[in-house]
Amino acid sequence: MVADNIWELRLGVGSLLLGMLAGGLGGALAGFYLLRRDKLDKEARPPKDWPVNIAHRGGAGIAPENTLVGFRESLQAGAGVLELDVHLTADGHVVVIHDDTVDRTTDGAGLVREMTLREVKRLDAGYRFTQDSGETYPYRAQGVIVPTLEEVYREFPNVPVNVEIKEARPDIEQAVWKVIEEAEAAGRTLVVSETTPVIRRFRKASSGRVATASSVGELVAFDLLRRLRLSKLLRSPYQALQGPEVYGGILHVVTPRFVRAAHEQGLRVDVWTINSEPDMRRLLAFGVDGIMTDRPDVLAQVLDGAPQ
Repeated sequence: MVADNIWELRLGVGSLLLGMLAGGLGGALAGFYLLRRDKLDKEARPPKDWPVNIAHRGGAGIAPENTLVGFRESLQAGAGVLELDVHLTADGHVVVIHDDTVDRTTDGAGLVREMTLREVKRLDAGYRFTQDSGETYPYRAQGVIVPTLEEVYREFPNVPVNVEIKEARPDIEQAVWKVIEEAEAAGRTLVVSETTPVIRRFRKASSGRVATASSVGELVAFDLLRRLRLSKLLRSPYQALQGPEVYGGILHVVTPRFVRAAHEQGLRVDVWTINSEPDMRRLLAFGVDGIMTDRPDVLAQVLDGAPQ
């Protein structure tokens, strides 16, 4: 037992150092202020009843990522939640795209934040999608465009949406909250950012009325406190822990113990990005609440065969 505790402590220190590398000292220590027993807003509820099958970037492995057509195909394939990424255009519109440039996924080039919505809408968002290493591009010139977050909510009025804020522009958090509020979608939305200051600003902008997930710093801090047997002292401002199974390529974060500790605090655990059937089955056996995948069709088959 002593040896186990020493090993856990060493891993905890390692996770702290990784957090410092990922988001600076403030990011790594983000969770420690939570030791205070602050009064938390009660409006945001952990989406415990959300489906397990979360389409990463709307199912990037089966259709053009972060597009309406991709979202439709993922839902038809069995996805229950749409995970998507957002940036802000030069004229203040929240658009659904992963990168800060349009180069990788469209026929255009340039930074999203330097383009107007009209300019973004002219691009072919299906231009570069291929499933056969470039032999064919089935979605080119098919009218696939970069959607706005508003359009996603309007197109899929009853579907849970996992929104990741991908940039650190101080005005994006308020813009995202405004879209969610106007769509009356707070109850079916979870917002996340890898960067602690960004997700903190969103929580403030939304007054805690939308469920959020942990930033990288908050995730690492939770894992450190868990290893130190202190996680029960947490009073976290987030309702979900989201991240990779292995952080930084060396730290195994998502384990059965990690999942149990999260559930003891009423937190859900979502893991990204899992595309192989064996990994899906193993993580489901851990008791994770959600799996983000580029292949919601594969996960749907796994879940269909999973014991009830």
